[in-house]
Amino acid sequence: MAEESNSFEYTPTWVVAVVCFVIVLMSLFAERGLHKLGKWLKKKNQDALFEALQKLKEELMLLGFISLLLTVTQGAISRFCIPPHLAIIMLPCKRKTKGSSEEIHHVINNRRRLLSASNSAAHCVQKGKVQLFSVEALHQLHIFIFVLAVVHVIFCATTMVLGGARIRQWKAWEDSIRPASESGGQTKTAHEHHHHLQKFLKKHTKGHWRKAFVISWLISFFKHFTGSITKSDYIALRQGFIKAHFDHMAQFNFHEYILRNLEIDFKQIVGISWYLWLFVVIFLLLNVEGWHTYFWLAFLPLILLLLVGAKLEHIIALMAQEANEQTHKEVKPSDDHFWFGKPVIILHLIHFILFQNSFEIAFFFWMWCTYGFESCIMEKVGYIVPRLIMG
Repeated sequence: MAEESNSFEYTPTWVVAVVCFVIVLMSLFAERGLHKLGKWLKKKNQDALFEALQKLKEELMLLGFISLLLTVTQGAISRFCIPPHLAIIMLPCKRKTKGSSEEIHHVINNRRRLLSASNSAAHCVQKGKVQLFSVEALHQLHIFIFVLAVVHVIFCATTMVLGGARIRQWKAWEDSIRPASESGGQTKTAHEHHHHLQKFLKKHTKGHWRKAFVISWLISFFKHFTGSITKSDYIALRQGFIKAHFDHMAQFNFHEYILRNLEIDFKQIVGISWYLWLFVVIFLLLNVEGWHTYFWLAFLPLILLLLVGAKLEHIIALMAQEANEQTHKEVKPSDDHFWFGKPVIILHLIHFILFQNSFEIAFFFWMWCTYGFESCIMEKVGYIVPRLIMG
């Protein structure tokens, strides 16, 4: 009788109408707000932030479908029953019981307490089994997926803005080279290019020991902890790139080209690709009590970040060494310096690094807000602090 009175058939129409009105109104406000924000960003020429907003809309559309799918199928999923002994395998938190038989009995007793609230639980208990997935667990999973996607988009947008701010600092170097050419001072410009090229070559090729593979990688590894790009680096690489690809355009704006490509790359890294969703599934599978998966996983983006940074510095060093061995001393950019000759691999690694950091932040705050700081999944403070610092 209690379940019947709580069904849609016996819910007052004014309650249904009010709840529906509030949900629709909030959705319309959110949609119109995002639309107005997009128009304002376009008006202010904030292309990077506008792209972030567009990706946010795409993620929200995907999440809307996931939400609909979970809502429609939650009844069917919760009615799946499994043997009790399977419900105690690979738990994120161990129950404090003495033996497996007691633990199974504990699982069944817990399910029996839900008889008055859940037909699905009652359906499984009557068979001597337990639910595959409770409605509450589906609801929490639903929230986590939403939080993860939103945090990832915000994290990528923030990284994009900071990266763009860093690149805009190089604009002064671009302006110091181009005006001389525009005013007809080609000789002065050529002399300045030569001066910075010599500084670039001297910086990256001084000493025969730099050619050793191990030494070269070690230097590159420690180099990217400091200011990685100097004015001489920028001008030498700029000149080599223009000669290789835009030799007919003497007034080519290399700085604007970098900013445009940053926005193109941003479109690729801000979304959540299928293999990143697969990573989430694998992590959720391996998040077993005692394995400390959450802690060890925090080292992965740090290692990849150091590897990517060292590789990019090593590529600059290789181009300098190649230019130093040539007669004309010209920097020649080439995809061959990248892993397997594919620069896109670097982009995929950066994508994964950003997502994994977003995953850590989202998972931490979701667990904190849902189950509290003392939850067994949060582990001890000794594991939490290093994890957050590395993130």
